[in-house]
Amino acid sequence: MAVSLKINGENRALEVDGETPLLWVLRDDLRLTGTKFGCGIAQCGACTVHVNGQPRRACVTPVSTLEGADVMTIEGLEGPEADAVRAAWAEYDTPQCGYCQSGQIMTAAALLQRTPKPTDEDIDNALAGNICRCATYVRIRKAVKAAGERLEG
Repeated sequence: MAVSLKINGENRALEVDGETPLLWVLRDDLRLTGTKFGCGIAQCGACTVHVNGQPRRACVTPVSTLEGADVMTIEGLEGPEADAVRAAWAEYDTPQCGYCQSGQIMTAAALLQRTPKPTDEDIDNALAGNICRCATYVRIRKAVKAAGERLEG
């Protein structure tokens, strides 16, 4: 099946099985390996990308549902929220093993686009579906709060 979409700002025409999850098209066909496979059932958040500006689990999103969509992966994430999140992640030494971090960063950046000054509850709710097997949740929350403060001024 032919699918046309924009990935990281670039128009792409793909010839793939329409039922193939977006995750495998990104990783196997396009070699964008920053988006990780975690659970395969949309429960861990490691595969989070933005589709039309909203976080979406790539492991359960058939590429056939994305005709004309704008997909952003960790490789293409940019803008003030992305810069603030990356700086705060480094400042708070947020990652431990790092496996979940692209999904955490994608979710945090989307949260900050909607809510530039998130409360602890906002952060917990937004990141609730992102599992960190190293349990760095305290550092993740601190980093998201710090990123929000960076955006303020």
